[in-house]
Amino acid sequence: MINCIIIDDEQHAIDLLTHHIQQTPFLNLLYSTTEPLEGLQLLHQHKVDLIFLDVQMPSMSGIDFIKAINGRSKVILTTAYSEYAMEGFEHEIVDYLLKPISFARFIKGAQRALTLIQPPPAAPKEESDFIFVKTEQKGKLIKINIKDIVFIEGLKNYVKIHTRQGEGIIALLNMKDLEERLPAGEFARTHKSFLLSTACIRMIEGNVVHLEHTKETVPVGDTYREAFMNLMKGKIMTNRK
Repeated sequence: MINCIIIDDEQHAIDLLTHHIQQTPFLNLLYSTTEPLEGLQLLHQHKVDLIFLDVQMPSMSGIDFIKAINGRSKVILTTAYSEYAMEGFEHEIVDYLLKPISFARFIKGAQRALTLIQPPPAAPKEESDFIFVKTEQKGKLIKINIKDIVFIEGLKNYVKIHTRQGEGIIALLNMKDLEERLPAGEFARTHKSFLLSTACIRMIEGNVVHLEHTKETVPVGDTYREAFMNLMKGKIMTNRK
């Protein structure tokens, strides 16, 4: 819900805007006034998201009002004069509505304000359950199911991906790229040269991690130990005192 106020020195203009606001489900009219100075006081008393503001008023112009509030609220200018549009947009107004304001034109400006004040949530990042990796053989890509990865070993100019099936796939990648690509929380960096699947951990013994599906172990480096243990903390069972 967007909280809004109307500031206009003409009551009939306020009445029309009030009617439009009442027909708009995402707008909540807090107050209306014919006095800009009273409008300034309202901004100190309430959280105002949007102001429907007339341009030509006796005590203070709409442009001067915008300068006074310094971006505290979004503004839609409402006026019978088109010549103030350019100056209004220089002050980053949401829209410029020419009187008499039809509901169709009003709702277009209101929806623009809604997008700015309450932007829609970002679409969730789509994560695939597999990756393709480039191998040393030119033009060859190998598909690897992420759930099949046990651990990844960083070598000089490539990595070796160890899978549940006992494969050791050489890929022309670096550890940083893989760490960013694999699901956060499901893989942990334990060493500058090792990245492992937390689901495949069988035992942590000092600075060594024993894994399922392989006899090999993975070291825990001093630089990575704290972050690794913090990641595992929620899975460690202890007695409650």
